[in-house]
Amino acid sequence: QVQLVESGGGLVQAGGSLRLSCATSRRTFNSYGMGWFRQAPGKERDFVAAIDWTGSETRYLDSVKGRFTISRDKAKNTVFLEINSLIPEDTAVYSCAASPVWPASTAQEYAYWGQGTQVTVSS
Repeated sequence: QVQLVESGGGLVQAGGSLRLSCATSRRTFNSYGMGWFRQAPGKERDFVAAIDWTGSETRYLDSVKGRFTISRDKAKNTVFLEINSLIPEDTAVYSCAASPVWPASTAQEYAYWGQGTQVTVSS
């Protein structure tokens, strides 16, 4: 099966920054759009950001625009999510996913998922 492995989560004070990574295979990286979702305790999973398979187009949840940046590194077959100016509301499990269509901003459009990485923001 297609595998996606997230890393980079942790406990950070409000105002700090994190860089999440999602590593996958060369074939998956070059053939799928990649997205990030997050799920806070007791809440539904929400779309956060997405990038197409070429890295030329991106999409963001309105509430994270200007603070979150999604990018792709072709040489490393890795997708990144840079998170700046963290607030407690950003606390959630962040998951990476791969989609065969573009644009894709709903969970139903993603075919493969990683295990998730925990981001906790303290005030």
